[in-house]
Amino acid sequence: MHQNKEANIIDKFDKFRINDEIRAKDVRLVGEGSEAIVLPTSQALEMAKERALDLVEISPNQEPPVVRIVDFSKFKFEQLKKAKEVKKKQKVIHVKEIKMRPNIDQHDFEHKVKHAISFLEKGDKVKFTLMFRGREMMHPDLGFDVMKRIQETLAETAQVEKRPSQEGRNITMVVSEKIGSKKQS
Repeated sequence: MHQNKEANIIDKFDKFRINDEIRAKDVRLVGEGSEAIVLPTSQALEMAKERALDLVEISPNQEPPVVRIVDFSKFKFEQLKKAKEVKKKQKVIHVKEIKMRPNIDQHDFEHKVKHAISFLEKGDKVKFTLMFRGREMMHPDLGFDVMKRIQETLAETAQVEKRPSQEGRNITMVVSEKIGSKKQS
């Protein structure tokens, strides 16, 4: 699977036209001194060949297209390195779900809240789902009381992202880690 991801990143280089693949009559050459200069494609190709480098189309949607004289294999390597670095810095946030009942026992409540705290400390969001069965539907206030207890218990470590709301037979609430609540180490 790792190779497949790397192959997807490498496939992005197919979008760059190099040397004779550039079809525009004129191009804007950048990286040659202080300013970009507009010149015929044939002249830019000659400049690249004199230096034993490649003419690479960086931005084909511009008028005229933007090109640069570089060693394409080195350019490809640097772009791959940048893409990997960006991917490494991304943080994936998962939503963990904790299910409860309106007549939950105190010990079970504490146990589930402890799990929620550990999820929050790892940077995940927590979705609390309180499920009603049968005649429990007649007392939604009991469910909202449990959600209020959760909010009070997690007041120091979590902030409510989605307030408790009833959707059919369930009451749901989403919480995330409170900004600045991580312990300083």
